[in-house]
Amino acid sequence: MEITASLVRELRERTNAPMMECKKALVNSSGDIEAAIEAMRKAGQAKADKKASRTAAEGIVSINMSDDEMRAVMTEINCETDFVARDSNFLQFTQAVNQLALNENISDKDTLLNTRLNSEGTVEDARKALVAKIGENINIRRIALYNVKEGKLGMYVHGGRIGVITHVKGGDSDLAKSIAMHIAANNPQVVSPTDVSSDLIEKEKAIYVAQAQESGKPPEVIEKMIQGRLNKFLDEISLLGQAYVKDPDITVGALLKNKKAEVVGFTRYAVGEGIEKQIVDFATEVMAQVQGSSSHAGS
Repeated sequence: MEITASLVRELRERTNAPMMECKKALVNSSGDIEAAIEAMRKAGQAKADKKASRTAAEGIVSINMSDDEMRAVMTEINCETDFVARDSNFLQFTQAVNQLALNENISDKDTLLNTRLNSEGTVEDARKALVAKIGENINIRRIALYNVKEGKLGMYVHGGRIGVITHVKGGDSDLAKSIAMHIAANNPQVVSPTDVSSDLIEKEKAIYVAQAQESGKPPEVIEKMIQGRLNKFLDEISLLGQAYVKDPDITVGALLKNKKAEVVGFTRYAVGEGIEKQIVDFATEVMAQVQGSSSHAGS
């Protein structure tokens, strides 16, 4: 069968694959477009499997919220380079995945991956197709779903790198967003000092005890030093104890009290946090190859 330009164009429109790949697939399938699509999907899956072991620590944090501000979804979707994180195909994929999760009230990654995204298949199918097209490993790393019955949700995304959802009772939408902005900037670990685990408190206290005992001061003074440092530590890592980013003269706790509001909870994602990035020293790699070539030439 003759492989016409219109047939190649049709396959390209259906797969978004490069023109030469489309022509090659049609030649191999003797012009059967459905067989060509199936073969290209299999090849795409093979490419995705091959790239799955590569570190994906760049990417984007996205948030979608319902109009009534009572439901919101935040995802972190990773790729290998910042260049791909700005690619239109990658951004369209992340937006489609986020909207799907919001529409279907999906709260876990496995369910999301196995949910149908479009006529072409599931989110996982679309992920593998995107890996084949872009040429980088792409992972849906985590997802947070909020579906509240009272109060308001606030959201803030900073440059696609940091995202925060807050659940606030009392106050208004502006307050909920402002608290989300503060959390993005100051990265509290918990809402209140009372939420800090006893294990972490004991660990910090042991450090302060060791430091204070070297001061040579009386035991009663040492005890006050330890407690003062511990209180400062608890304020620094808890939302309510931190100085409010828009007005450092008051704490977030005081702001909320003035507004007759409370923070029920929050989730903060930062792209790549906790992922051990592989550092590639290209200069060293090149020198090693040059030296290896030289030694072979000498022998």
